[in-house]
This record gives sequence, C-alpha cells and structure tokens, in this order.
Amino acid sequence: MRKASWIFLLAIAVSCGTKKEKEEIIIVEEAIEESHHGHDHDEFDYDTYDEAESETPKKRPVYRETETILTDLIHTKLEVNFDWEKSRMNGVAWITAKPHFYASDSLILDAKGMDINSVSIGNKALSYTYENDFLKIDLGKTYTRDDKYTVMIDYVAKPEERTTSGSAAITSDKGLYFINPTGESKGKMPQIWTQGETEASSVWFPTIDSPNAKTTQEIFMTVNDKYATLSNGKLVSSKKLSNGDRIDHWKQELPHAPYLFMMAVGEFKVVKDSYKKPDGSAMDVFYYVEPEWEPYAKDIFGETPTMIKHFSELLGVDYPWDKYHQVVVRDYVSGAMENTGAVIFGDFVYKNDRELLDANDQSTIAHELFHHWFGDLVTCESWSNLPLNESFANYSQYLWDEYRYGLDEADLHAEEEADGYFQSAQMQGSHNLIWFDYDDKEQMFDGHSYNKGGRILHMLRNHLGDDAFFAGVKNYLEKNKFKPAEFHQLRLAFEEVSGQDLNWFFNQWFLGAGHPVMNFKHEVDTANNTVTVSVEQVQDLELSPIYRIPLVMAIYDENGKHEFMVTVDELEEKFSFPFTGSVKGIIYDDQFMLLGAINEEKSLEQYVYQYYHGERFYARRDGLMKGSKLRTDDGQKLVLDALSDDFWHIRELAAGRVKKLKGDFEDQAIAKLKDIVKNDPKSDVRQAALKTLAKELDDEELKPILVDRIENDRSYSVVSSALSAYVKLDPDKAVALAQGLEKERSSKMMFGISQIYAGFGDSTKYDFFTNALNGNIVQGFDKLGLMSSFTYYLTRMESEYMGKAIEVYADLAQNGGFYMKMFAPQNLNYLLKDLETKKETEQSLMSGHEENNDHILMHASKKKIAMIDDLITRYTELVQQLEE
Repeated sequence: MRKASWIFLLAIAVSCGTKKEKEEIIIVEEAIEESHHGHDHDEFDYDTYDEAESETPKKRPVYRETETILTDLIHTKLEVNFDWEKSRMNGVAWITAKPHFYASDSLILDAKGMDINSVSIGNKALSYTYENDFLKIDLGKTYTRDDKYTVMIDYVAKPEERTTSGSAAITSDKGLYFINPTGESKGKMPQIWTQGETEASSVWFPTIDSPNAKTTQEIFMTVNDKYATLSNGKLVSSKKLSNGDRIDHWKQELPHAPYLFMMAVGEFKVVKDSYKKPDGSAMDVFYYVEPEWEPYAKDIFGETPTMIKHFSELLGVDYPWDKYHQVVVRDYVSGAMENTGAVIFGDFVYKNDRELLDANDQSTIAHELFHHWFGDLVTCESWSNLPLNESFANYSQYLWDEYRYGLDEADLHAEEEADGYFQSAQMQGSHNLIWFDYDDKEQMFDGHSYNKGGRILHMLRNHLGDDAFFAGVKNYLEKNKFKPAEFHQLRLAFEEVSGQDLNWFFNQWFLGAGHPVMNFKHEVDTANNTVTVSVEQVQDLELSPIYRIPLVMAIYDENGKHEFMVTVDELEEKFSFPFTGSVKGIIYDDQFMLLGAINEEKSLEQYVYQYYHGERFYARRDGLMKGSKLRTDDGQKLVLDALSDDFWHIRELAAGRVKKLKGDFEDQAIAKLKDIVKNDPKSDVRQAALKTLAKELDDEELKPILVDRIENDRSYSVVSSALSAYVKLDPDKAVALAQGLEKERSSKMMFGISQIYAGFGDSTKYDFFTNALNGNIVQGFDKLGLMSSFTYYLTRMESEYMGKAIEVYADLAQNGGFYMKMFAPQNLNYLLKDLETKKETEQSLMSGHEENNDHILMHASKKKIAMIDDLITRYTELVQQLEE
C-alpha cells in the first residue's frame, strides 16, 4: 500500500503519539482457539504471573506473534450482487479448505458485520455460531490434513451498518465502499470498490483474514450492463442477462492473501495497453478511469509496461501474475493499494497533460507494481513483518527514478523519503523496524516500515554491491514465492548468496530503533601529508545500538580524488589518509548512503570545491547551499554557475540564492533568471526564478514578465505563482486574469484562483467556490486549501452568503471524504469566531444608534444581529454534529 504524499503528511500530523493502556487478560483455551483462525492478538496481552511469590506482578513482554495456521485455505469462490439503495452486497461463498496439520472438525472464519443466512456442505446444512465477527462452523465430521472440503455460505455484507474504525494511514476499515450509490451527489460517479488491508476483506466475504493465509479465487459479479467491473485474475466470461444485468466471471489461478482480493464497479472507461512478455506474448495492462479522464489515461499510467519490463529484468524474476490493471476511485481511504493484478488509486492521480508537467505519480505507480513481487508473491507473515512488503515497495521508487530519470533524481527523492522517516520518528517516536510490540497493527503503516526500510535496503545494496544484492533478492523471491515470509528469511537469502554473516546488519537496522547521530571533522598534518578524520557516534544508546557502518570516504588533493573504505564501529574513532599537496575537499560518505543525522565540519572553501567536483547530487547541493555563504567572488560565482547545473533541483536552489549576489554577479544572475523563467525545461525551476524576480525587480519591469507567464506558460504551477505575484501589484487585473482561467480543468489552477478570490474576489465569485468544491476536478491538499480559501472569502462577504454556505460545508463533511470531514470543523469554528466579531461590532453600532435615537438604523442593526445569531446557532449545531 502507498500513502499518497499529502495523506502521509496528514497521517504524521494526526497520529496519536501515546500508547494505549494495556489490558491484563488471562488467556483461556477458547481465546487461544479463536486466535488460530484470524483473531488479532491486539485484543489481548499475555498472562500475568508472579515471580518468586513476589507481591509485585510481573508482565511478559508484548509479542505480536504470527497467526497460528490450523486451516489451509485452498480456493475461494464468490457469487455477489449489489443492493445500491441499501449499500449492501448479497453473496454466496464456497470456501475450499483443509486442516493444516492437526485433524479438525470445525472451521473458524472472520466475517465482520454480516447476516449469515445458511451454511452447508453439498446439500447438508451445517450448524454454526456467529458471534463477535467470527463464524464458527461445525463440519459434522473430523477431517485430516489429506482431506479437502468445500463449505457454502449464503450471507449479506452490510458495511454501512457496522461500527468501523481506521487509522491515519488507512482511514477506514469498512472493507466494501458504496460511493454515491443513489447518485445524489452531483459530480461524483456512483461506484463500488473494496479495500482489504489490513483485515477488512472479511467485511465482504468470509475468510481467514490474516496475511499468512493464501488462496486462489474466482468471483462472479452481477451488475447492470452499463457498469464495468474489475477484480483479480482474468475476466473469464461476461454473460448478459435478459433483465439488463450482466455476470462477469473473474478468476485468479495463483494463490494470494485474502487482503489482496478486490472488486470495483462503475461506469469506468477502460483504456487498453499491453506488456510484451519475454516469450513474445502480450499481457493485458488496462487503465480504468472516469470518462472525462479517458484522454489522459496513458499520460498518467503509460510508463507501466516499461516499469514491468525493467523490474522483471532487474529482479531476475518475471512479473508473476496474469494481468496488470489499474483503477482510479473516488473517496479512497488511502493512497493506493496493491491488490493483485488490480491496483486501486485515489483520485489524486487524475492529472491532465499540463498538470503532469509539474508532477506525476510514477513513484506511486512503481510502488504498487513492486508490491506484486514483495507483498503479493511473497507476503509478510505477520503485520510485525510488514517492512518486507513496504520497504521494498518504497525502494522501488528509487530504482525507477534511477533507471528512468538518473541518479540525481533518485538521490533527491531518497532524501525526501529519509526526511519523512525523521519527521515520523520525531513526532511518533522510534521503534524497531520489525516491531513485535506495537499497540495496534495499523501503527505499522508509518515512516519506519516505508521510508526507513527503503533507505535500509539501499544501505544493504551499497554494502553488498549490486550483483550480490539483486541476486539475494532473486533468491528470496524464488524460495518464498506464493508463501508468507519473515525477515529472517530475507537475511538468510542474502547470506546464502554473499557468503557473509549479516546478523550484525539486520540486528542493528531491522531489530534496532533510531538511527546514527554522527559528528565528523578532520585535521590536516602538512608535515606528514596526512589528514585525520575523527568520527563520533552520539546517538542515545538507551534507544539505539553502537552502529557498525561501512563508509567510503573521499579525499581530494592535487592529484584528484582518492577513495578509502573504512568501517565505523566504535563511539569514537580516527582514520588517517595520505594526501599530496593540499586537501582541497573531503566527503565523509561519498556514496551518500547512510541514514542518520550527520554533523560535519568543513571550510566554506571546501564546500565550494565540493560543488564543482562532487559526483552525487548531495555533494553538489551541500556545496551550493553552504559554499554560497562564502563572501568572496568564489562564493558569488558558485551561485551563478549553479544556475546552469545539469540537474534541475540544483538550478531551482540556485535561483533562491540569487538574492545574496552583489554587483556584476547580481546583474548576470538576474539576466539569467529572465531567460530561465521562459526557457528552462523544468517548471519547478521557472517557478523558482519567477519568485526571485518578483522580489528583485521593480513593479514596471516585473508586470510584463508576470503577464507573459500567466498567458503563455504551460505549467499551472508557474501560472499560479505569477498570479500570486501580480495580485500584490494590481489586484483588480489579477482577478480579471484569474477569471480567464476558471475553465481550466486543473486542481492546482483552481486552488491558485481560489487564493486570489479569497482576498480580492467579490460576491460574484461565490459560485466559483461552490462549483469547484462540489465538482471532481479539485483533489487532495488542493481541496483542503480550496475549502480554507472559501472560508476566508466568506468572512469578507455579507452574512447572507454564510447562510447559503452552511449546506456546502455539510455536504463536504458528509461526502467529501475523511480529511474534508476532519478539517471542516476547523473552518466552521473560524467562521463562528468571525460571526462573533461581527456581532460585537454590530452591537456597538446599535448602541451608537440608540444614543443618537436613530430608530431606523437601530432596527437594521437588530435585524443583522438576529441574522448573525441564527447563523451562529446553525453553524454551532453543524460543528457538534461533525464532532460526534
């Protein structure tokens, strides 16, 4: 699963940082029996005990063990149809299974919030009990591990009628989602989709809902003929019925975990693509999108076949499934989900060709695809082992960037991923990567399992070398395919290939918390032509170990670059290296692979040298940002030269440093920025140049540049920045320019326009806000920002507009998704404060009218105050409803 970046940031912001109190519950035989059949150990701790008859009770450490397998799922067959009006699904499930080892006369399945109509084998009805979301079936006889049986269950799934929960990463565990099922919400296509991870598939079909279960599947979906359907496996048949319905039969012949089962139904357009397999045959690769996005489907997803080819070749294991389809849904509860061969994305990926100039979602597409090896083919056996899925999927983003866009792009995004881990650790605390004592399994979906894990794999790759690393990965996949795995099996796979004992690496990175905090400095001994590097590890040793860290250090002297391999494994160490002439530069981690907080001492002159001679993005970036502090011509020239760097982000950073330049260097840089703002191929760089010019040029010189970019730049981000700058110079013209852009089908552009109208739009712009908020163009953070703009806009309008807006906020909170509902009360409370202020102002005016005996104005003030009081009551009631 991939959390979209905006969702991940919100996840950090809203996650609870405290541990919930543990309950002390004695494990009884019945609880143990239930736990073997999909019960989550989160619901109880281990038993208490007395040690040496002490009066003080002791507690065994919490350990989230892997679910015991008593029953093997073999095949799951479903026949389903949908009651759109009631948001229910009628289903019949045929579960083929057998005892795992011990003979058994019962089957226990997870079945959340269902009506169970009947259970049978063949024509024989079976007795069962259904309590606490567990369906316990008496099989009527004892079966051995050599005996298969097929149980038929007739049931009704009622996702809207059960108590649901969720987490910051996956905001709901409803399992089965009916989106705008009766078509009441304009601009949102009615649709049905599922989300199984972590254990919500059992909301819509009975199963053993655990990641270490595996089963093949087939689903017969009865839908109206106007709908397209999607599920795992191949579409075996599609049969039209006389009543206008259709039965689609999807079948997956290779086993996978139940949380990967999926369905999607809606009036999607299906855009067809294909991947050429090594044997020359074509594999279907389809993109399911809403009709208006059909022209852009290949712009959004078109790199997918190339990704499949690249990852298959890189891993040495061909893509193992029979198709690869992707669907975009509304009101999705996370970022994206790697359902086998049928990936779901939230609507944040909808971008037209102009929006894709500013940002694409290839990292998310790569992430979900890579899961088809790591998560789908080989599945973490428990949620504690989730990094086996998510760390590899996270690292796929680096591997794709490295292949498609080059090492600089990969390194830039790797640093962003590392920053995500640091933020997560700071706000939520550090824990082991393989986390056996979490409070709730949903906590595993954080910056450790994803971001930190991806960087750890990169360090392992650097240590082993590419050949051994990818051979080890292949070994792991081939030995564990179609099975669950734990992290020890990953270590053993790498050890078998490399011949190395890697316990030290896995102990400190997989079973340890935190990260290294390191101080680097160096001293030059000119008499002996040696440079001595001092290294300190200063991390909290109560949290983290003393790390063993292999590093490549680079020393630059008169003869160029010299690389030295060292291993840091003590709290304080020194390493001495020879040099010739003088030490011109030094890079302590030349591969820039270390995940840690690094403090280093170098001269500004060495940073300048590092920019010109460093080979990696990090070296040039640090060289620019720190070397440009040098108050000499060398420091000034550095910024000027960086404006022409081959890598776009360096140019972007350099544009922000131009303000530090003086004299001729400043003149040359301004001339360069004027060229960049029109001609740089990367919109981020043009935008950065525009922002700097807006600060450095006088109004008359700046205006034509801004108008030119508003009218001619293809990038919506650049256009929005130009508008934001222009509104400070001429608000009326900025509003007129913005009005000419209202028909652009761009989320970013609509948000940019909303910011202009929030501060300067008149009452005629009310419809713009309501249309944008109720439509389906604006998504993600942009929609939250648009709501905030609308809120500020309303504070500038007459009270009647606040009255009209109540229904808008109510609809957003009801139908806008989890995050709109979360942040709607904040906006409403802001309006309530504004109303209270307006009431106080009007009361003060009324007092003045009273003193002047002006009855007409007094009556008008009383009327306004009454209207404001009514609005305060209505907004307060809405806030209370949302907070319940």
